[in-house]
Amino acid sequence: MEQRRFSGKGHWYHETQSNHAQTDVLPLVPEAANVDDRFLLDLALPDEIVAACSGWLIPARALCHLLFPLSIPVNRLHTLSAYDRLSTALTVAQACGVQRLCNHYAALLAPLPGPDSSRESNRRLAQITQYARQLASSPDVIDDKAQNQLDEVGLSIYDIVVINQIIGFIGFQARVVAVFQALLGHPVRWLPGHHIQPHTLPAIHSAWVPLLPVVELRYASAHQLESLSRWQAEPALEALTPVLCHEPSLLDLTGEILIHSRETIALTSPALSAAVELLTRSPDRFSAAQFTPLTDQGLSAEHAIALLTQSAFEGWLTRLKVALGKEE
Repeated sequence: MEQRRFSGKGHWYHETQSNHAQTDVLPLVPEAANVDDRFLLDLALPDEIVAACSGWLIPARALCHLLFPLSIPVNRLHTLSAYDRLSTALTVAQACGVQRLCNHYAALLAPLPGPDSSRESNRRLAQITQYARQLASSPDVIDDKAQNQLDEVGLSIYDIVVINQIIGFIGFQARVVAVFQALLGHPVRWLPGHHIQPHTLPAIHSAWVPLLPVVELRYASAHQLESLSRWQAEPALEALTPVLCHEPSLLDLTGEILIHSRETIALTSPALSAAVELLTRSPDRFSAAQFTPLTDQGLSAEHAIALLTQSAFEGWLTRLKVALGKEE
């Protein structure tokens, strides 16, 4: 939602997630917008860690620029403005409770012109914000009605694909940043006044079918046909590809993250299970207390990061399946 400012200071919050008490409002950090790495937000990581993660970090960084241009033309089929996209990113960052992300997306959003003050615009932004918060923090409540409401406020098929990719991607980014902060021993930071509900992910057991129209082959562009051919061969993306391919550039980078974050280490332990569960449910609470036991077991930092990154990516794909289709 649109940010409010109080006199004398710059602050940010989404009013739908606030109790309206000024003491709970977080300060705006303008310098958080000025980072060289828009995915890792300039975390000072060891070179060997960055090198080990470069396969999936490169497309993740590219997605930041593709999803969040600071200026983007809108038209009848692509109605999401830069403000809409960054507002959604901030909503998800707040739902995840990772303050570094909140600072960054709030700082990027603050100088952008918001929507007009018409009832239609307010309803549209409110609906997008509510949907983003629910899919990010309580995906088990998303149903056909939630998607229909996006259609009712004027979002196109392309918009709905993009908005769900943003929600999944920011959740992934939040968890990766939480993992790297844990590696560096950064303290867990709490967002004053924000109670972060534990995240839940519904299990998908049976066949999945899309609710949105799929790309029709007879109308598909060369890029769409190429992406369809490539990513339907990946089991994890096979069902999603015909819908995600409405935006093939986003699908290509998502697929690149998938194939480079895939971890083949067969490791099961109480420490790993506990770390994955907390990262999935409450990334704001993930810390060295969960990461260190993995390396104490003899797992290298690189392998621990790979396993946790894979779990974060699986959460992204699960949210896409919740949002874009249903089980038969």
